[in-house]
Amino acid sequence: MARKLYVGNLPYDAAEQDLETLFAGAGTVESVNVIRDMATGRARGFAFVEMASDADAQSAIAKLHEHDFGGRQLTVNEARPKPQGGGGFGGGGGRRSEPRW
Repeated sequence: MARKLYVGNLPYDAAEQDLETLFAGAGTVESVNVIRDMATGRARGFAFVEMASDADAQSAIAKLHEHDFGGRQLTVNEARPKPQGGGGFGGGGGRRSEPRW
């Protein structure tokens, strides 16, 4: 089991310190990263928490999945690896721009 956990359905005002305190009840927390919108800086409603051991991660999932936090039911599970390749946008596909004579 991986030690990195995905935490979803967070309240938008949740901060790293809030999650560190919450997850510390399940084990040793190594890092917390609340994902934020690049333009506004507002939390996007999910985070990644890295626990010190696999046992701590399993304990956090058991204790905190569907736990009420800020009026919302948390989703806590093992983080999946980021997909390979760029998720870029496809090229144009629109009309060709040609001069009209």
